[in-house]
Amino acid sequence: MKAQENAVLTYETALVTGASRGLGLALTERLARGGTRVVAVARDAGALEAALSPLGRAGGEVHAIAADVSDKRAVHRIAGTAAALVGPIDLLIHNASSLGPTPLRLLLDTECEDLEAVLQTNLIGPFRLSKLIAGSMALRGRGTLLHISSDAAVSAYPTWGAYSVSKAAQDHLGRVLAAELDSSGVRVFSVDPGEMDTRMHADALPLADRTTLRRPEEVADSIVRLLERAHEIPNGTRAEVETWRAA
Repeated sequence: MKAQENAVLTYETALVTGASRGLGLALTERLARGGTRVVAVARDAGALEAALSPLGRAGGEVHAIAADVSDKRAVHRIAGTAAALVGPIDLLIHNASSLGPTPLRLLLDTECEDLEAVLQTNLIGPFRLSKLIAGSMALRGRGTLLHISSDAAVSAYPTWGAYSVSKAAQDHLGRVLAAELDSSGVRVFSVDPGEMDTRMHADALPLADRTTLRRPEEVADSIVRLLERAHEIPNGTRAEVETWRAA
């Protein structure tokens, strides 16, 4: 990761989870187009390869790892393989996320096992992966961890309980990591991307008007511009894409 003369940060390497579709794929494409060597992670090997194939033909350096971030046994393989493919990771984007069972249900109607599964994907998996990668960042004195958040992390919506709890915890995980890593040069942020036209949104709100939703590609552009100015933002910040665009 380098600071250019115009004070814009560039990331030589990145690891993006949940990268086979939606915002994760859009971020992977945007970063690769900018010259970053990207490792893309998703559970479905076939879907991941199909999604990344056009990027490779366009000349971007993107590597695929089929793995589930909620699987404790897979996280070491993700971190080790990523380092072998592209070298030390400059930017780690925790994008993989789970709503839990759909249609969404009241929190008191949610099975304990379903809440646990959501936490494994949205909180415990990112924690494990950060533990494996942030140490190298701290030793090198640079690096950025980004958690993809949601307005559900700060607002209470009926039936969104499992997802909301996990995202609120993930936001605070980022704040604690930022406080602990602040003197090391590692930056930690959470970003609320707003409502997007994605499969996850359709699963949660199947009757929503898709024409009112932003495209993941637009949101990815905004997030990358934010990341390029990460050194100007207080460590531990939780940003909203709409607010950032307005600023």
